[in-house]
Amino acid sequence: MTDASILRRTRYPGPITEARVFQHDIVRSGLADDAALADLLDAYPADLFDINLYDYDEDGQVSLRTGARGRSSGKDLLDAIQKGRLWVNLREVERGHPRMWAEVMKAFEGIKAAYPGLRPKTLSGQLILSSPQAKVPYHFDAAGVVLFHMRGRKRLWVYPGDEQHLPETSMEKVVMRQTTEEIPYRRDFDANAQVIDLKPGEALTWPLYAPHRVENLSAFCVSLSMDFQTWDSRFRNGALITHGAMRQRGWNPGSTDRLTRPQLAARWAASVALRRTGMVRSRLGEFERSFEPDANAADGAGRLDA
Repeated sequence: MTDASILRRTRYPGPITEARVFQHDIVRSGLADDAALADLLDAYPADLFDINLYDYDEDGQVSLRTGARGRSSGKDLLDAIQKGRLWVNLREVERGHPRMWAEVMKAFEGIKAAYPGLRPKTLSGQLILSSPQAKVPYHFDAAGVVLFHMRGRKRLWVYPGDEQHLPETSMEKVVMRQTTEEIPYRRDFDANAQVIDLKPGEALTWPLYAPHRVENLSAFCVSLSMDFQTWDSRFRNGALITHGAMRQRGWNPGSTDRLTRPQLAARWAASVALRRTGMVRSRLGEFERSFEPDANAADGAGRLDA
């Protein structure tokens, strides 16, 4: 890969310049086996569940349905995921599953050593349980990511983080939590993607903010997504929030790419004030939950029992 293509793929800070695969041993712990997962689903805090079902049109554009944990046993919930078309995230693994988090942290040490400039200030994880036919649409994460894969096989498309593939106006809405992480997608973007097939025991890194999408390859999949923030990513996120708030009020703040590090830091400080005063508020809690997992229902999405 040429220097020009690397620069095109990552206009944002960070030592990770392209998608790269590493090896890990987390799967040997047995924590991703069916029995262990069923027990975990029984015990995991219900407020840390994200249960999603994505529907796609002919152009690959997506609509999202969100579900509630419901009252199924962990075994029945796992059965619904394995038979349906669901994508389930268990957030804050560092709190909800300390044993798995300890295994992840051990694996992360080797990856971090490969990037001498990588100095995370915060780390968080979400355990992802997804159905054999599940697909996650084109989106970006407002953090650095390491994806540790443990069961099944999945394919990822990782795209350049330039303005064409990742408009800052779309980023602002996501970072402000006015919408979910999905961003506008065109099929011709695929010509510029790095395509990676992940197997159990592999972990994937990619550049900060790089847009990506995921498809499971006809098998139930288990992965853990570790999110990390550095001071550079914090400053950038804060600048995006401040610019988004300015744009809502009719201003045209321009691109954060043109800002110096002190200017980014100043906008981060402004974003802290905007959130504390309630001038920027998340809208994600307004999404209506429309189903609960059910192994006997089409797509694994059963009737939501009020």
